[in-house]
Amino acid sequence: MRCTAVRRKSSPKSIDSPTRRNVETTLDPARKTACATERPSTKRRLGEYLARRQPARITEEIWLEARAELAPVSDSYLRDLLQATQIPFDQPWAGIRQHTFEELESSLREMLDAYLAAGAAGDRERARYARRQVIAAKDRARFTAGNPRSSAEKRALKEEMTQWMLVWLENPELFPVWVEARKRAQGRQ
Repeated sequence: MRCTAVRRKSSPKSIDSPTRRNVETTLDPARKTACATERPSTKRRLGEYLARRQPARITEEIWLEARAELAPVSDSYLRDLLQATQIPFDQPWAGIRQHTFEELESSLREMLDAYLAAGAAGDRERARYARRQVIAAKDRARFTAGNPRSSAEKRALKEEMTQWMLVWLENPELFPVWVEARKRAQGRQ
């Protein structure tokens, strides 16, 4: 299928206007025509990659290969697609899940393990990546907490989740003790 632009005559603002003439304009074909894409979707390409590799886990190697093969693709979109496959996911590549407090706590504890392991191995880049994932998750939670379109319940939930991530960012090693005390104080245990 060939993409073609739609041509139409524009109407003049006034007959004497030197800036508005009765000229043909080309509309943006991306918005006005349906064009076949030559490249399969990222989702499809990921499916083909996973069928070829058949990984038991999403490790750093698989994460980096998939990201390179599917480029350009954002980390967040790639992570969402990979999480949908239900293949187990290593941190820090899995990011922070924050649909529930249990999910948030689990992913922050896993991220802490990855962060500390990276620090112990002297892998500063991986430690920074782990920290950036928590910062990005905190920013998403803060955005939702401040969104007037979100329900009051959802805003309160995300405000509390933001607090959890701020504690993690301020002192990751203190987080497990703090979160247990916080859950007891709020009766979440």
